[in-house]
Amino acid sequence: MLIATWNVNSLRARADRVEDWLRRTDVDVLAIQETKCRDENFPWELFENNGYEVAHFGLSQWNGVAIASRVGLEDVERTFAGQPVFGKGGKDPVQEARAIGATCNGVRVWSLYVPNGRALNDEHMPYKLQWLSELKSQATGWLAADPGAQIALMGDWNIAPQDDDVWDIDYFRTEGLTHVSEPERAAFGAFVAAGFADVVRPLHPGPGVYTYWDYTQLRFPRKEGMRIDFVMASPALAARVTDARIDRQERKGKGASDHAPVIVELS
Repeated sequence: MLIATWNVNSLRARADRVEDWLRRTDVDVLAIQETKCRDENFPWELFENNGYEVAHFGLSQWNGVAIASRVGLEDVERTFAGQPVFGKGGKDPVQEARAIGATCNGVRVWSLYVPNGRALNDEHMPYKLQWLSELKSQATGWLAADPGAQIALMGDWNIAPQDDDVWDIDYFRTEGLTHVSEPERAAFGAFVAAGFADVVRPLHPGPGVYTYWDYTQLRFPRKEGMRIDFVMASPALAARVTDARIDRQERKGKGASDHAPVIVELS
């Protein structure tokens, strides 16, 4: 069984690439982030014509998450319990389309688009940390209720938990950038402490193993990337991992997303 996560950075703009990738890789389950569309203009037929059931959560032209599966799609949840809302500049808080869960052939898959944070002193940063804290609380509860649960927390975490996960840690610290701050890394580490494991890193350790390259300043050809997309697996699921890879090739060429897909093989 192959499961994967991919921030496609606008699904409709990259529909052809996504369809070609699904056919080429033959994945069974794909967690998608940044669909950037509402449910009413989601390209359902793209997945259905290729044998996938799909669940989508999109409220506007921003964010948006989905799960496509050809091995079953049950008990769909849009948002997790306690998921924080956000209201910019004092506006009425709203729920953002950042999390969707479904059970696929016995695996509880969550497609997650963690808030960016934007800047260390931006109002998005406490929102990001609260969002992660609430998710961790829920995930801890899931494992406490069933230690043998097979859970995959998959997606764009917008955190680089180790120095090797960015192309130049000194640049990030000098500029005071997000993704590498201690509060963000502590929030990521809380999931590890709760029992979830990054199942790709042991097979592909850094430095230079990235999942994201900004479109600006020729970051991709200069190999100036970040590792911010992860498959965090519960102990029972991590025990099933036989292989994993980051599909860097999909970042190449015209019309590519700025993220590469992450693929995990399960026994």
